[in-house]
Amino acid sequence: MHKHVDWDNPGSGSVASHYAKDPNEYGEPHPGSIVTARYKGASVRIRVEAYRDATSIGDVVALIDAASGERMNALDELSLGDTVRLPDDKRAFQTAAVDDD
Repeated sequence: MHKHVDWDNPGSGSVASHYAKDPNEYGEPHPGSIVTARYKGASVRIRVEAYRDATSIGDVVALIDAASGERMNALDELSLGDTVRLPDDKRAFQTAAVDDD
């Protein structure tokens, strides 16, 4: 069973927008790919098990606080290992952690 997730809007980090402007043969995920989304300000990495109808289906393999880069086991209702669906329009590039220097 897939866990329903209300993904954050990827904004300027949108993968779909990037590939619409600069298409290439690697834009579509495949089983084994790691894709990223944003959830409640954190970066979520998902290992793709299947890709259907412009949606990646897979397990959450990392939850990363965007500000500190710190990894978490859970954030609200989302946890490592959860199986989720991620539409292409919610995919996002990984945000860089804030540099304290």
